[in-house]
Amino acid sequence: MTTTRKIALVTGGSRGLGKNSAIALSHKGFDVIITYLSRKEEAEKVVEEIERNGGKAVALQLDAGDVASFDSFVSRLSGVLNETWNREQFDILVNNAGFGVHASIEETTEEQFDNLLKVQFKGVFFLSQKLFPRIADNGRVVNISTGLTRFVIEGFGAYAAMKGAIEILTKYMAQEWGKRGIRVNVVAPGAIATDFGGGAVRDNGEMRDYIGSRTALGRVGEADDIGGVVAALCSEEMGWVNGVRLEASGGQQL
Repeated sequence: MTTTRKIALVTGGSRGLGKNSAIALSHKGFDVIITYLSRKEEAEKVVEEIERNGGKAVALQLDAGDVASFDSFVSRLSGVLNETWNREQFDILVNNAGFGVHASIEETTEEQFDNLLKVQFKGVFFLSQKLFPRIADNGRVVNISTGLTRFVIEGFGAYAAMKGAIEILTKYMAQEWGKRGIRVNVVAPGAIATDFGGGAVRDNGEMRDYIGSRTALGRVGEADDIGGVVAALCSEEMGWVNGVRLEASGGQQL
């Protein structure tokens, strides 16, 4: 019996948590479409790794904060789905693309705030809206939030506020889209040592030590700690989990 592989779309999949999520999904048997903003070569390396593991993968350019470009992106996505998979829809959306700003509330500029808003909330809202007809019935959506909506590390106030909005949006998506059997959940990673936020966690030894001392498992997180959580939420075994915030922080600031 031939089984059609499900297709996942991961935004911001060329590096960090998005890359790790895309690869983890491929290990679970999903084909993957990733988006990238400017790191085309890195995105192509992710595609090559997935293909070496026996899956299909495609990389598409997307500015996740440019709402005016979303119609064009959906058109290109439709072409790729048809040409590569002979399908009109995909099965999983992972809204991961984003960036962080590490600045106190008094130091945060209006430009920084507006750029965060465009990518972290407005972009997620309207990209999901545009993609909704392209998500197959009984599909899945995973939004990415942050543990910073529960606990506080100074300097991430604007970023965490945007992610708080994503957590509320997730509940409304789960309720409204559940009519088509689409499950919508949100993963909230703790502090992760990547280049996110200018590498604030990765490169600041004092911050790493402090966070590790306040985490039950004794260290900061790595990208490899998160991708498997995203992939697990997309599995059939998690089929009755919907509208849930799942924190993956190693027990940070319990």
